Amino acid sequence: MKKTGDEYFDSEEFREMLATYEEAVNTGQPVFMDADELAEIADFYQMTEQYDEADAAIDLALALSPGAIAPLTYKIHEALWNGNTEEAREYLDRIIETDEPDYVYDKAEILMAEEREEECDEYLREELKKVPDDEYQDYVIDVANLWADYNYPEKAMAWMSRAKQEDTPEFKELMGRTLFGLGKYKDSERVFNELIDTDPFSKYYWNALASAQLMDEDFNNAIQSSEYAIAIDPKDPDGLIAKANALFRLGNYEDALEYFRRYSNEVPDDEFALLHQGTCLINMERGEEAVEVLQEAIKVAYGDNKSPRTDYLPDIYQELAFAYSEMGETDKAIEYLDMTDTLDCDHVQIEVIKGHILLSDGHMEEAEEHFKKAVRESTEPLTTLLRVIVSIYDNRYLEAAHSLFTNFFRVVPKGHKDGYAYMALCCYELKLYAEFLDNLKKACERNPKECKLVLSHLFPEEVDPKEYYDFLQGKMKR
Repeated sequence: MKKTGDEYFDSEEFREMLATYEEAVNTGQPVFMDADELAEIADFYQMTEQYDEADAAIDLALALSPGAIAPLTYKIHEALWNGNTEEAREYLDRIIETDEPDYVYDKAEILMAEEREEECDEYLREELKKVPDDEYQDYVIDVANLWADYNYPEKAMAWMSRAKQEDTPEFKELMGRTLFGLGKYKDSERVFNELIDTDPFSKYYWNALASAQLMDEDFNNAIQSSEYAIAIDPKDPDGLIAKANALFRLGNYEDALEYFRRYSNEVPDDEFALLHQGTCLINMERGEEAVEVLQEAIKVAYGDNKSPRTDYLPDIYQELAFAYSEMGETDKAIEYLDMTDTLDCDHVQIEVIKGHILLSDGHMEEAEEHFKKAVRESTEPLTTLLRVIVSIYDNRYLEAAHSLFTNFFRVVPKGHKDGYAYMALCCYELKLYAEFLDNLKKACERNPKECKLVLSHLFPEEVDPKEYYDFLQGKMKR
């Protein structure tokens, strides 16, 4: 039987229990197990995507013990996964063992799912007063894990501070996850490197390390970490998507496409991977293939529902618009952008994209109307205006872009950071080298990240973006 990566489920003890259960079921014999054991078997089936078998095991557990906490906890988690907190509360009310810690955790999870975090925290603190001294450590760590699972890293860290620090893999893993949630990616990376030293064959640790490196924009090391996970399990979805994302961020669209496709083979109902396959294909100037895969992403996004089940649908429509624009079908591109009108997305950005696509096809007056509308409706008009000017530059109206950039920087507030790298590149292409150097200096000082994004192709890879201006001293005359 294939290993799951879970220590208990891969143990001889559990495998013997599972074999006994399956033999009884397959031969029509009575199952002599309690509700806790059946719930564990259901968890195993659910983890290994044997959903019908999981439901059968839970139904049997509830038939034998209608008020047992283990199978009802399973049903609570299932209801929460489906976004049905009312159903979860109904299962909670059926639990008989209300003095058990799992009852407290179940109730807390429902409150977290309902985003009633302060009420939940108060409830958990009140329950902490009832916890015996010898169970204190387990309780606070369990609670911290719940907060981390529901993406409340500040709460998780607050509860971890109540615990005695442990040098155990479980405690370190929780710390690594919590630091990641707090945006402390370097610290999270350090923790998972320590865990890898103790268990170098844990694909979970390698993938967690890759995720921290991805968020820290350390893409080359993220690729290396994900490759270790893939070496351990060539079909591991987390490793495949981590490597795909890192390759994508490096602009290596051909290899990224391969890994997004490998991921989709393992997780075919994930529209995120299909969306990024489409983006890769657009960047590779393979518009017809991009349209095909993005149409598939729309089908996946809707599933069997009349309304989409994803936040990615506006992005899919935008990429379809870019694909059709590249193919010269401007009307079709605008049609897909119009489909975002009723969706929850950045409608100002959609107006900028409409203007960009129309301008790329020479429809200057129509583009201008959308650009004006974007700036007029924006809550951050300077930011939107910069996007518009960049669009004009991207469409190769260099003199117009230069004039607009010049006026833009006359009205920005003191200390403004964004846009100088774009202005520098525009001046460079117009051979206005004195202006290029002036704006390059400001870009290096004020926004090195933008500097790298926009100007890295002009410099050797080993030069730090902060040093671009200094690097040119003596090499370029004003």
